[in-house]
Amino acid sequence: MTFRAILANRAPDGAVTTSVEVLEDRILHDGEVKVAVEWSNVNYKDAIAILTPRIIKSFPLIPGIDFAGTVASSRDDRFKVGDKVIATGWGLSQDHHGGYAQQASVNGDWLVKLPGSISTRDAMAIGTAGFTAMLSVLALEHSGIIPERGDILVTGASAASVLFRSPSWPSWAIG
Repeated sequence: MTFRAILANRAPDGAVTTSVEVLEDRILHDGEVKVAVEWSNVNYKDAIAILTPRIIKSFPLIPGIDFAGTVASSRDDRFKVGDKVIATGWGLSQDHHGGYAQQASVNGDWLVKLPGSISTRDAMAIGTAGFTAMLSVLALEHSGIIPERGDILVTGASAASVLFRSPSWPSWAIG
């Protein structure tokens, strides 16, 4: 089975090169859950990964530190075909193929089921950057900084504003 993905390689001069490729699904790591990727986004770490050789640890690799999509197959009892899921972090775009593809294969522990009220698009509009910003706010609240004591300004959370829609390859929609 083939799918399209952005593939990062290391050029002879050490630079990172990227190209849209048609790949065989056997390139994917052997994860318990295969996901039909619907959305991913670009944030700062993704930009660094495809512009410098500092993030990606092994080449060739599909970049993208997060994705949202629909479970296509599962050997993990927690997930069934048709479940909407999100993956963030876990080495995606470092040493494990990431979300800039039509397919992903990951460990079930790396996935979170989306509640019915959140679409895969909305999940990626929040993305890793928004999730990290929310964790920061929760940590501040845990430390006693609450809205009643004043406003909290979160900076750097807008990096997830560029979304990619995977099924419409090769012309991904940017939202």
